[in-house]
This record gives sequence, C-alpha cells and structure tokens, in this order.
Amino acid sequence: MSFIKEFKEFAVRGNVIDMAVGIIIGAAFGKIVSSFVADVVMPPIGLLLGNADFSELAVVLQPAVGETPEVLLRYGTFIQTVVDFTIVALAVFVAIKAINSLKRKEEAAPAEPVAPPAPTQEEVLLTEIRDLLKARSGGV
Repeated sequence: MSFIKEFKEFAVRGNVIDMAVGIIIGAAFGKIVSSFVADVVMPPIGLLLGNADFSELAVVLQPAVGETPEVLLRYGTFIQTVVDFTIVALAVFVAIKAINSLKRKEEAAPAEPVAPPAPTQEEVLLTEIRDLLKARSGGV
C-alpha cells in the first residue's frame, strides 16, 4: 500500500474528522472560558480582595536596567489560568456525566419483548413422540 493511499484512508475516516471538529470546538470553548474568567469571574474576586487586578499581580525578579526590561514572575496570570482550567474541567465533567446518564437510561429502558426461540429439531420430534404415546395409551 502506498504511503499516500494509506494517509488518505487515515484522513477520511470518521474518527479523524470527528476529532478535528472536537479540537476546533474545544479551542473556541477555551476562548469563551478565558473571557469568562478574565472579564466576569476575576473582577469581582479582585474587588473582594481590595481592588486587586490578578493579571497585574507579579513579583519583580530583576528591575529594569537601561534598555533591559524588568523580569517578572506573573503569578496573577497563573491564577487566572488555573481558574480557566478548573472551569473547563468542570464543564467537561458535567458533559460526560450527562452523556453517561443518558447511556444508563438507554440501557435500562425495556427492550422489545423477545420471542422465545423456536424449538430445536430434537424437541419437535420428542413432542411428536410424546403425543403419539399419549394417543396410544388412551389419553392418560
């Protein structure tokens, strides 16, 4: 099998396309969550903590010297990223929990009544023999 043919089969499989769609939607969802955290969640938290802007929280490791800019340890940005991650993880957890709940309901739903299996050839013959013996003995 040629390399190009093998790659084509790989690329057009449903799983690869589904994964690509998931990654694109995930990236968009990440932007929404980042905006939610930065613009909605963190300002009230900063207000409660004395007007602290988390994106500006940093420790100066080395002050600016001449043309060299200062070196900062931006722990506020890290806090925002941790909150972003927590919200995304919670959203994924809730989505998976909902999907699993739907699967359980689907499995628990009563299936269509299954007809009993047809009797085997042996059972049919034994039934005929029994009926013949009953008929000979006078129906006893």
